[in-house]
Amino acid sequence: MALIKLSTTERRRFSAFFTCLVLAVFAWIFTALSNSYNFTVKEVLSYKNTPQKRAFHSLQPDTVNATMQGTGWQMFFSKMKNENKVIGVDLRTLDNKDFVVLSSQLKQINDSKEFDEQVVSFSPDTLYFDFSDRAVKKVPVRLLTGIKYQHQFAQSNDISVSPSYVTLNGPGNVIDKIKTWNTDSLILDSVNETIKTRVDFQPVKEGNISIYPKSVQVVIPVDEFTEKTVLIPVKLLNNHNYYKVKLFPQKVKVTFTTSLSRYAEMDEDFFEASADLSLWQDNGYNTLPVKLTRVPAYCKITKIEPQNVDFIIRK
Repeated sequence: MALIKLSTTERRRFSAFFTCLVLAVFAWIFTALSNSYNFTVKEVLSYKNTPQKRAFHSLQPDTVNATMQGTGWQMFFSKMKNENKVIGVDLRTLDNKDFVVLSSQLKQINDSKEFDEQVVSFSPDTLYFDFSDRAVKKVPVRLLTGIKYQHQFAQSNDISVSPSYVTLNGPGNVIDKIKTWNTDSLILDSVNETIKTRVDFQPVKEGNISIYPKSVQVVIPVDEFTEKTVLIPVKLLNNHNYYKVKLFPQKVKVTFTTSLSRYAEMDEDFFEASADLSLWQDNGYNTLPVKLTRVPAYCKITKIEPQNVDFIIRK
C-alpha cells in the first residue's frame, strides 16, 4: 500500500487538530467529573450510645447501602478505593423503641465529617433489634501465648495476669454460655528475660456485649536454667504385710534442671521417690522401678540413677 505523504503545512494542521481533539476530550472528562451525581456504596454500621438497661441484637447485617451525593471525582475515587466507610448510628432511641430510622440521623451523620460525600438515603432505612434481659458476669481470663525462649532460658514461675477476671455485660442467654475470655495472642521470640507487658482482649464479635477492662497486665517470670544433682531416699509403698524390706540402693541420684535463682535452695527435701512393693507381690518383679511422686514446679527431670532398685525381704 502506498504511503500518504503530507506536506509540511498539512502535517502542522494535523498536529494542531490532534492536539485540539485531545484537549477537548480532557476538558469534557474534567467537566463531566466535576458534575454532581448520586451513587451507591456499601457502608459499615458502628453503634454508639447503646442502651444501658436493655441488651439488644441486630436483626440485619452490620452493613447498609448508602446513596451518596458527590462529584464525579468523588464517585471515581470512592470506587477506586474499594473500601467500606464507617457510619456512626446513634442508638439512644432504643431505650423506648425496638427500631432506629437512619434517615432521621442524616444531618448528624453528614456532620460527622467521616467522609467528603453527603449521604442522601439508606437501604434499608430502618434497623430493627431484638431485646433480652441484660446480665453481668465475671469469667476467667485465658492468656494465649506463643513464646520461644533463648537456649537455656524458660519460664521459671507462674504467670501473673492482672486482673484475672473480665466482666461481661450483655444478654443473659448469651453470656451464660461464655466460660472464659481470650486475650490476643502474645507472640515473642528469643526471650531471655522476664516479660512484663499489657495484652488486649480479643474483640467482641457481637455488638450487644461489652467487656471491662479492655486489657490485662501480664508478667511471665523468665530465668536461665542449669542442671543440678541430688540424692533422694526411696520410700517403699504398699508393704501391706509389714515385711522387713531393705532396698539397694536406698537413695537414687536425680539430675534435673532448675532456674539459677532457685539453684541454691533446691535440695532433696523438694523431691520424693518411691518404689511399689505390690509389683513384686502381684506381678513377681525382681527389681522395683523408681518413680518420683513429688517434683518442684518448673523443674525438668533429666536422669534418675538407678531407675530400678534391688530389694531383700525378711519374713
